[in-house]
Amino acid sequence: MLVTGGGGAIGAAICRRFAAEGARLLVADRVREAAERVAAQCKGTALVFDIADYAAAKAALTERAVDVLVNNAGWDRFQNFIDTQPEDWEQLIAINLRGPLNMHHIVLPQMLKRGRGRIVNISSDAARVGSSGEAVYSACKGGIISFSKTLAREVARKGTTVNVVCPGPTDTPILRGFLGEGEAGQKVYDALVRAIPMKRVGQPDDIPGVVAFLASDEAAFITGQVLSVSGGLTMAG
Repeated sequence: MLVTGGGGAIGAAICRRFAAEGARLLVADRVREAAERVAAQCKGTALVFDIADYAAAKAALTERAVDVLVNNAGWDRFQNFIDTQPEDWEQLIAINLRGPLNMHHIVLPQMLKRGRGRIVNISSDAARVGSSGEAVYSACKGGIISFSKTLAREVARKGTTVNVVCPGPTDTPILRGFLGEGEAGQKVYDALVRAIPMKRVGQPDDIPGVVAFLASDEAAFITGQVLSVSGGLTMAG
């Protein structure tokens, strides 16, 4: 199985869960040290490439059999849309939308040829309900949801399922960067916690369970679905 962004907080947690299940892991990240560190912890194979670079991604995955694809890699820069410039959008789109499209296009044909595959795309609740300062990121993640539903319909009769997991606020470097440092950041954090019914932000280890379920045979009749993991902050229909 292949996990993109496997060197990050959520990606590493997903890798650890699947390693515990005995999966043979391909840990993909554009940061070599992160990919190699998690791969060593999980007895997997590190792959170093940029998912936004189609040619590089295809070369890295040549002759690699992937039966489970977890598109987890993502990145954000917090800024009100009116303050951004068109050139600011490019990296957000490349990592959060074009990159996952590349991965599907490269990996999906072999799944269809074998007649079985599981794809789990990590989107965000920002795509479902909006999030101030994340307009372009939300647009990309919303695109992933729509794309996943469409692709799920296209491949439903061919043994491959496509589902989406949407984390809510989760304790990652991205969230910490958004909250900021010092007293001001702590006030924002505390307000966020008060808004979450479970009274805490998510942890990376809150995410892998549902990913593992959707990748399992127990979820063989589930496709095109979107599930939030947000402690009840978002209860989208």
